[in-house]
Amino acid sequence: MPTANEIRREFLEFFRSKGHTIVPSSSLIPWDDPTLIFTNAGMNQFKDVFLGTGTRPYKRAADSQKCIRVSGKHNDLEEVGHDTYHHTFFEMLGNWSFGDYYKREAIAWAWALLTEVWRLPKDKLYATVHHTDDEAARLWVEVTDLPAERVLRFGDKENFWEMGETGPCGPCTEIHIDLGPERCDKAHIPGHRCGVNGGCARFIELWNLVFIQYNRRADGSLEELPAKHVDTGMGFERICAVLQGVGSNYEIDLFAHLIRAIEETTDRSYREPENRVAMRVVADHLRALSFAIADGALPGNEGRGYVLRRILRRAARYGRKLGQEGPFIYRLVPALVEAMGEAYPELAGRASHCAAVIRAEEESFGRTLDKGIALFEEIASRLATRREKTIPGEEVFKLYDTYGFPLDLTRLMAAEKGLLVDTEGFERCLAEQRERARAASRFGQAEIVWRDLVPEPKSTFVGYGRTQEHARLQAVGEDNDHYYLVFDRTPFYAEAGGQVADAGRLEVAGRSIEVQDVRRLGERIVHAVAKEGDPPTAGEWRLVVDAKRRLMTAANHTATHLLHAALRRVLGEHARQAGSLVAPDRLRFDFTHFERVTGEELREIERLVNVWVGEAIPVETAEMAYDEAVKVGAMALFGEKYGERVRVVKIGEVSKELCGGTHLANTAQIRYFRIVAEGGVATGVRRIEAVTNEAALRLVEKERALLDETAALLKTDRENIPDRVTALLEELEGLRRAAAEAERKEAKGKVEEIPLYTLPGGKYAVARLDGFSMERLREAADRLREKMHSGVAILGSLTDGKPLFVVGVTGDLAGKVKAGELIKQVAAVAGGSGGGRPDFAQAGGKDPEKIDAALQKGVELVREALGGGPRSGIR
Repeated sequence: MPTANEIRREFLEFFRSKGHTIVPSSSLIPWDDPTLIFTNAGMNQFKDVFLGTGTRPYKRAADSQKCIRVSGKHNDLEEVGHDTYHHTFFEMLGNWSFGDYYKREAIAWAWALLTEVWRLPKDKLYATVHHTDDEAARLWVEVTDLPAERVLRFGDKENFWEMGETGPCGPCTEIHIDLGPERCDKAHIPGHRCGVNGGCARFIELWNLVFIQYNRRADGSLEELPAKHVDTGMGFERICAVLQGVGSNYEIDLFAHLIRAIEETTDRSYREPENRVAMRVVADHLRALSFAIADGALPGNEGRGYVLRRILRRAARYGRKLGQEGPFIYRLVPALVEAMGEAYPELAGRASHCAAVIRAEEESFGRTLDKGIALFEEIASRLATRREKTIPGEEVFKLYDTYGFPLDLTRLMAAEKGLLVDTEGFERCLAEQRERARAASRFGQAEIVWRDLVPEPKSTFVGYGRTQEHARLQAVGEDNDHYYLVFDRTPFYAEAGGQVADAGRLEVAGRSIEVQDVRRLGERIVHAVAKEGDPPTAGEWRLVVDAKRRLMTAANHTATHLLHAALRRVLGEHARQAGSLVAPDRLRFDFTHFERVTGEELREIERLVNVWVGEAIPVETAEMAYDEAVKVGAMALFGEKYGERVRVVKIGEVSKELCGGTHLANTAQIRYFRIVAEGGVATGVRRIEAVTNEAALRLVEKERALLDETAALLKTDRENIPDRVTALLEELEGLRRAAAEAERKEAKGKVEEIPLYTLPGGKYAVARLDGFSMERLREAADRLREKMHSGVAILGSLTDGKPLFVVGVTGDLAGKVKAGELIKQVAAVAGGSGGGRPDFAQAGGKDPEKIDAALQKGVELVREALGGGPRSGIR
């Protein structure tokens, strides 16, 4: 039986022998394609070739591509684990022709690999073609020994592939195998008939060969492409299951190795039916998480980060079904590396990083998982009582918003109890939350009333190269507090991409008006000014940007690009921008990273940025087509929307990013860069705050002054401040210890003076010791128990304005007088509460005036329990 690694090698070697270049799998994170969350097909890395915007130095290629499908039309997450063939992460074997060979070779080679190399039974194989593709149907009979009756025709749904609503497309031919009638999983459905594309597990698709020969126009019509391509894809796990003769993808050697590791970790057996779904889920999700994290993704609250978080939380919840109350998935990473590290060395190289990220995320979710499960059980119980079957959307949203339960996790738990989920209600709550967030950040809270001075007003930004411009007013808007001015051209930068808007003034007819804000609304760049004086009038205006403020903002923006580059060098390629603020006085940069950045790392990041500042690197900008920018290596940020034309900011060999903000001409203009803070803002997202230029130099001067002042106070010089502070701290600690010892001796003396009272059932002591901390009260109770040998100590104190109580009971009396129950009744008199063990308990109160009455209550209860009458013994 061939191993999975052998099958992968055989596929690649077969196509190498046919003149194909074997290319490595591209990253699961399509950094250069913001339209994709994850790489989901082998053709993704060749998308530019199919679109005609890129080329390769080869005409034929083959690879095994890492893929994740868990969103959009490929969202099979809820099926993963419940059947034997759905996955989030999978490998796609593929071969491509870029304007080289076509249908004849693609069909002949596919048949040769399946039947001659892998020796699949020819009489069990079928081919499907598009109902209009006579050429492919003829070739199957001509170049293979597949009989015509096993070449079947289907429509667009099954046998026509399209990249999108427009663009490259074409018919495809699929190869299916009949695994035998015993593999049918729909036999119980009345009227079911097994067959190719019949929907049961007997006939399964092995390989899809796409012939890209058309371009779909916007009007829906098709035109022939000048160059025709071949794009094939074969599910690796599925072909392994067929060749290894097992009945499930989860039984192939790659998964069997992982499942054995899960059995060892959980001390559960896969042979037990109740464990199988959970183990399949954990094995599948471990692969998706580890490979994605190794390629630079991190769990988060948006985009691909949230997809990973959903996957991990689903796996963690299934871990509970395997008896795992704490983090455990991270412990399985070494087993995955053993199985797949040879084929994908990047996984082996980042194994410790993957394990650390997974563990941190498991620990984070673990803190809320049990509370969320408890709330879910409470909701399910209420529904059962009311004989209802649907969890309200508001409750689903609470699980999501408060306890981090993704919608699909709640749906899964609901299905296990035979319940439904009000998805529409959940979406409505989510939309309301987003609307509240949007409302808090709108440009102007009142509705703007517009007066257009020209038809279809629109603005052109001309401020990259200058800070002053003459322009004509095209539209005026107003609300209660502001006028909003739109000019045909403007040097004012509108807030965007994390960079704040420019400030400055607008001049016309002797008037000078301060600009308070600038935003882009559609094609209008809107300048907000205070609603003072006469309404603005048409004509030519002079627009003047505050040049110094712009320069300081540009310094911080260029510094963020250097910071981004430094983070990736020091922390790793996974450190990607997750948000930013660029203002004239400071910068803030959020980035993906799973743990605190150490002091040593921060110093190295800061040093790198300042090295680049000192190297006086020119900052170059260029406008080009988006596809061209990606081709030259410009970094695109996931989630950002880019037009057909983009602006590339290049800083030597250090950084190259798509960016529409304003920048310096040279890094030397930053002058100095200084990190002032680092911290976490969300799981997997850290934040650095920094200053540059004059603000950084002012910070240095301030720190120097503080050092001089501190040195003077300590009567030493700057270099010896640490030693002097250490000596003072040691001296202070000695004084603290001496004071504590003196306090302890004084307290001990007071305790020794407390009288003991004898009853038929034992002794008791009661005292009020104001100023005693809870720790001192506990020590006093212990000392009294030692003195009495058999008795009860009831102590109270007014400390820092708060009543405190302790009760200590010797072991022989703990059955008669339970300290935990006694303290509750004592504290209740003073409006407090508490508890503890049968031999010791403590409590707090609220009413200082009731301390004596509370202690008296304790005495009465003790005397009653030990055989004495009511009596006060409070000192």
